Amino acid sequence: MSLTQTLLQLAPSPELLLLIVGAIALLESLALVGLLLPGVILITAAASLAGHQDMAVTSLLLAAFGGAVLGDGLSFTLGYTQRERVTRLWPLSRHPEWLARGARFFQRYGSLSVFFGRFVGPVRPVIPLIAGMLHMSPRAFLWANLASAALWAPAYVLPGYLLGQTWQQLLTIPAGLEALLVTLAAIVVALAVAFSWLRHQVSRSGRAYRMLARGARRHPLLRRTWLKRSGHGEFPLASWLLLIFSLGGLSGLTIAVIRQRGPFPIDLQVNAFFDVLVVPMLPEAGQLLARVGDIIGILALVLPWGIWLLARRHLAALAHVAAGLGGIAVLNILGKALIGRPRPDTPDYLAGSLAYPSAHASSAVVLYGLAAAFVAQELPPQRRFWAYWLAIALTLPMAMSRLIIGVHWLTDLIGGGLLGLVVCALVRLAWQHRPHAPLSPCPWPWLTVASLVLLSARVALLPAI
Repeated sequence: MSLTQTLLQLAPSPELLLLIVGAIALLESLALVGLLLPGVILITAAASLAGHQDMAVTSLLLAAFGGAVLGDGLSFTLGYTQRERVTRLWPLSRHPEWLARGARFFQRYGSLSVFFGRFVGPVRPVIPLIAGMLHMSPRAFLWANLASAALWAPAYVLPGYLLGQTWQQLLTIPAGLEALLVTLAAIVVALAVAFSWLRHQVSRSGRAYRMLARGARRHPLLRRTWLKRSGHGEFPLASWLLLIFSLGGLSGLTIAVIRQRGPFPIDLQVNAFFDVLVVPMLPEAGQLLARVGDIIGILALVLPWGIWLLARRHLAALAHVAAGLGGIAVLNILGKALIGRPRPDTPDYLAGSLAYPSAHASSAVVLYGLAAAFVAQELPPQRRFWAYWLAIALTLPMAMSRLIIGVHWLTDLIGGGLLGLVVCALVRLAWQHRPHAPLSPCPWPWLTVASLVLLSARVALLPAI
């Protein structure tokens, strides 16, 4: 059975799929709801399924267009008729800065803000609401709504639709692995969305954090611990939960790997998939990432930032990052030696090296995870999720490259990722133990360029190790 046939079995009917696309477009544009919905991911996935079903693209674009127009129209009507009550509605009652940011955008661009705001993620669901609250002319709003939706619909729908149309032509999928591939992709997306949502919930502005804080204050022992740990700001609830869950997952997986004494069935299936996968330039990309993610590549990336931290006397931050990277290197060596799991394939430059856990995966998690955490603490709470999404986007290709070049099993990557999360949590708990001076301002464009120049030199001049 082909991948297309598998997806056709899993996908809803064409009529229901059109309704889903319209509903996602509506909710993505709807005030309050659109602030919390990962609309881009959902509409891309739905459009991809439509492409697999070879649905008429015109119908799909009309569904997205109609949903977007209706969503903005409802938001405008809500602001126009409920101007005094809007600020008391959740989540705006908890996050008045969202309205303030949208109001500044509206004041800057005037009537054109409705058109431009459709394409600016942080203010997209708020601008129509503000336009209504400020009693913008309904006729002017309607024209801006229609024009922006006419451009927004193809911009958001067509990439996913084209992906669905061309996926089968670009990939040679071995029989029997289509359902596994779809399931793994869905799990990755679901975990990424869940991580982003949970991270917000356990931050100081999140509902879960506030509920736990109220519960802790009712018990004397918990109250003393909570107040002591949050005396300089925020109780590190996210870091503690990350440590507990990642350590539990790592322990369970490691025990299973030791008892298995070989690859799991899913390891063999995924390895077989990548063995016969035919995508132009994919093996070369895997070898490139092998150089980027080894110890020399990591040193090339962090060296400019380390020099800047040293020059600015941010010695605590430098020590914590160094401890994280050094600690993960030691744990990788110990884990490989103690567990002794062979690789599926061992090229000459990896002779004598073992598989579990994946050092590339764990090091990438520590490097980009700590970078995201330190960047996020300098950002306003409503923008912090971007740092973590960027870290996820950088880490996943590094982990996948180990499967592409065939030097790791899938469970090696999962174990490496969990080990990296454990180290990230420990470093963050140590950092949050006492207050520190802010790390900003930081000349991050220049430091990024310096890192990329050093990394390019490493890739061009030195072999993988």
